[in-house]
Amino acid sequence: MSQDASPSGDLAPGVLTEYMTDDWGVFVRSKAKLEAFRSAYQDVEVHDSVAFGKLFRLDGHFMTSEADEFFYHENLVHVAALAHPGPEHALVVGGGDGGSAEELLKHPSMRRVTIAEIDRSVIELSRRHFGRVHHGALDDPRVTLRIEDGFAYVANAREQYDLVVLDLTDPGGPSTALYTPEFYAACAARLAPQGAMTMHIASPVSHGERIRETLAALREAFPRVTPYLTSVPLYGGLWMMACCSASLDPHAQPAAAIDERIAARRIGDLQCINGDTYRAALALPNFVRKLVDERKQVDAFRHRRSP
Repeated sequence: MSQDASPSGDLAPGVLTEYMTDDWGVFVRSKAKLEAFRSAYQDVEVHDSVAFGKLFRLDGHFMTSEADEFFYHENLVHVAALAHPGPEHALVVGGGDGGSAEELLKHPSMRRVTIAEIDRSVIELSRRHFGRVHHGALDDPRVTLRIEDGFAYVANAREQYDLVVLDLTDPGGPSTALYTPEFYAACAARLAPQGAMTMHIASPVSHGERIRETLAALREAFPRVTPYLTSVPLYGGLWMMACCSASLDPHAQPAAAIDERIAARRIGDLQCINGDTYRAALALPNFVRKLVDERKQVDAFRHRRSP
């Protein structure tokens, strides 16, 4: 999931490689290839890796693994979910591994989660191999699976959601249209008044231009866009996400309030998120502050879109 450069192949038999740029990348040693096939949309592989347990790749890009999925899914979901006073309805676009749905269901107020996933094979392989990621969420009675294009689903939906989670592959192929101002505006129209949309963006170390363009487009659709950071080992380390809303502000939640909400909601199985790590995710280093400068992004975005 962490690539701008084109894949150039694995380094050696049993070594899985993904390039962050043309000059550096990530490798993972595979003990065994458990599945490999071409779905209607993408190349799919499942491996049993030495470092991360079972993991899967789509079109050569690392997606998730048993050992490190919590870095990604907990931060993608709970920064918005814990800022919300009581989320009840959520939509996950993509997310066929069930990891985002599993995190959403940890909130006792959650009544319904819809997953709009274009590729049925991702859900099927997750049922076969990734129970340690979804923990049964794909078959939870509160979860509805919709096998369809995420853009079409959002555009045609009439329901209002407290949380929309874009759990997407990187831009390219079937996900290309999901990284556009038009799709972000469609998501904003589906949010309840206190609702929020979250998404992963890219690596601030490797993908600066993608981050600038994505945040500028998000700020055209949402009054409040809050970039934040986490570390995802499988994606090469430092990674950026964003919480987008008309009113919800993660910065308004002090560490003690986050710990109180986790305790009150009896969310006892978080491996990453607590009050301190929640606040730390919002603390941006100086080079990242420059990268996400709002005025420069909006000016550049409007310049590109002007006739």
